[in-house]
Amino acid sequence: MADLKVGELAPDFTANNQNGEAVSLSGFKGKKVILYFYPKDNTPGCNAEACNFRDNYQFFKGKGFEVIGVSTDDEKSHKKFETKFELPFNLIADTEKKIVEAYGVWVEKSMYGKTYMGTSRKTFVIDEEGKISLIVEKVDTKNASQQLLDLM
Repeated sequence: MADLKVGELAPDFTANNQNGEAVSLSGFKGKKVILYFYPKDNTPGCNAEACNFRDNYQFFKGKGFEVIGVSTDDEKSHKKFETKFELPFNLIADTEKKIVEAYGVWVEKSMYGKTYMGTSRKTFVIDEEGKISLIVEKVDTKNASQQLLDLM
């Protein structure tokens, strides 16, 4: 499992978004990227986080950021999620779990005494050169945007 640190080059990836379009992190070189990982479309915490980024999307765009969400859900699930909440940013379908593994967010989790593998909620801010400038380990789903602003 990757243990990425601030200052390291962010792992590049290419995967499809909710519209079936291939999206590469390297395609955003020269821009700052908020890359956030979340467990599952259409669940309370993930809805709150996505809507918080949606509500602050124009602000971030104005500051030169692009927002990208990643989960292991498929394109169809992402499309429903995007449509339901009118999300203006890319949602990457990492069904093969290559991106979550590269970023070290595919981890063992526990619920009701059972352990299973799942996506840990984590946010990476990537600078114009493709380097990690900030990692948020404990995301406040309802205030994810403000949390980032407070840490930057």
